[in-house]
Amino acid sequence: MDIKKLQTLVVDALEDVKGQEIVLFDTTHLTSLFDRIAVVSGTSNRQTKALAASVRDKVKEAGGDVIGMEGEDTGEWVLVDLGDMIVHIMQPAIRQYYRLEEIWGDKPLKLGAAKRKSTAEGLEAAAPKSKSKHLAANQEQEDAKPVRERKPAAKKSADAKPAAKKTAAKKIPTGATVKVAVSKTAAADAKAAKAAKAAAAPKRATKAAAEGAAPAKKVIRRIKKADE
Repeated sequence: MDIKKLQTLVVDALEDVKGQEIVLFDTTHLTSLFDRIAVVSGTSNRQTKALAASVRDKVKEAGGDVIGMEGEDTGEWVLVDLGDMIVHIMQPAIRQYYRLEEIWGDKPLKLGAAKRKSTAEGLEAAAPKSKSKHLAANQEQEDAKPVRERKPAAKKSADAKPAAKKTAAKKIPTGATVKVAVSKTAAADAKAAKAAKAAAAPKRATKAAAEGAAPAKKVIRRIKKADE
């Protein structure tokens, strides 16, 4: 029997008798003796025996092989050997003590709707559910398109003056002589120096005139006559 079908039958059989905390592990990478291990809890001896019987009957009805069963006399830990799969049905205290999940739990398999794919319930669960079109939430909505807001253009008033156009700077040809205007500071200094020079000119003229007006000293030389 296909391993996927076998594990589906086992999980269904355990759920029929209300098995608790069902876990399923892939053990192909750990051992070549079996491919799957299932661990489930039963609250009493009676339930563990009922779980084992449910697994055995379900597999046999589907044409699978049941190699053997162990632990039915006490009911604390019942093991069902299905060849490619081993089922451990344990009471909570025994399960917590031996912790089989830590030994075989490297690759846990997910349970749920996927485990019932081969059954009528699984097909019904996998089928898409029809939605009522009367509800607004179930109606198909068009994808919202981004809206680009444009700023309104500023209106030109009648009194508004046209903006003055900036005059472009004249380009000066290479090698041309450019006259640079004298700065205000330099012009003021030159003007002050000129004024000071003009003020000093009369003083020099007055001094020269005063020196020229002084009487010149006459030197009289006495000429000796020849008779004397």
